[in-house]
Parts: sequence; C-alpha cells; structure tokens
Amino acid sequence: MMDVLLLADLHGEYGKLDPFLDLNPDAVFIAGDLTNMGPAESVTDVLDRIDVPCFAVPGNCDPRETIDVLEQSDCVCLHGAQINLGKISICGIGGSNPTPFSTLFELTDKQIDDLLHKVLQKRELAMHNVLISHAPPYGLLDRANGSHVGSQSVRRHLTSFDLVCCAHIHEERGIAIEEGVKVVNPGMAALGDGAIIHFGNEPKEIEIELITV
Repeated sequence: MMDVLLLADLHGEYGKLDPFLDLNPDAVFIAGDLTNMGPAESVTDVLDRIDVPCFAVPGNCDPRETIDVLEQSDCVCLHGAQINLGKISICGIGGSNPTPFSTLFELTDKQIDDLLHKVLQKRELAMHNVLISHAPPYGLLDRANGSHVGSQSVRRHLTSFDLVCCAHIHEERGIAIEEGVKVVNPGMAALGDGAIIHFGNEPKEIEIELITV
C-alpha cells in the first residue's frame, strides 16, 4: 500500500502546506497552478518543504518558466514526461487547453494530444497507471458557467490510465468514474482542500479520500 497526497491550485498560498505534510504521505502529486500568475521562482519555497518524492506539472496560471524551476528542484517535473514509482506509472501534462482569459500557460488540444501520444509511447505499464493533468478530461469534473471546458485530448486518452488526477476548475472538486477510470479533482490546496490516494497491491485497487486540513 502506498499513500500519496494530491494537491492542486495552490495559487501562491502555501499556508496550508505543513498541515498537509503532517499527514505523512509516501509521495506528493501536484496537479498545477502552484503560483498565481508567477513568479516562477516562488515555487522553490514550497518544493523545499517537501521531503518525500514529489511529482508535479505546472498549471495554466503558472509561467512557462515554472518548468525550469521544477526541473532544477528535487521535485520531478512531469510535463510531457513519464516515470515509474515502484508499482505506479505516472505521466504528466501541464498547462491547459485554451481559456477565455489568455492565461500564462495554454496549449491547443492538438499540442496536448501530441505530448500525450509521445509520453504514452515511452511509458512502461505498471500495476497502477496514472496521469497528472492540470486540465480535466472533457465532460468530467470540468463544468464552468454551465459548460464543459475540459480537454478533448485528455478525454481521448482516458482509458490509457487507471487514474487521472486533475484540477483547474475550482468548483468541480470531486471524484468521477468513467469507463472504469477514476478521475479526481482534489480542490484548492490554497483553501486546505486536497486528497489522499491509497494505492493497493492489486490492479485497480485505488481508493481516493477527499480531505480538508
């Protein structure tokens, strides 16, 4: 059994980080928006406080330079990349599909699709196969002002994974299941919302607990 802390949408507010880390997770996933439109260097403080393996992607409100800051830290930057952690395969895609607000890190769905395609070609399947994506899959935990605004490309690749960890839409905190794939938006870590993911010893044995600290 491995317990992973999932955080997202910190937006530069790191006051809840210590109570999260007091839960003693085995690892930490961060699904983007560590900053609130920058600066990229501000994420160094939060990453330095995490003393377990950490895997992160930037969000649409993070400057693209956040990728460089993540790569220079002890955290693994998973934007357009993949890694295996024991029995868990983890892929990542940062930024988001286009928004009406022209935020700092947006990609076309074609760019997202190309990145995911390259990552999946390199991936080694494991007992649990995870995607950390700031953008939610289209149609799942992605409603804003009554419309679905998630990524069509993430949705297209949904069944390549057992679990998709997403964020982006603050009001859509929750857990969904589609075609046997679990999707979780942990909510805004800035407000003390997060999730603990319990990875078991058998395929598909993944339990998700939404938490507030």
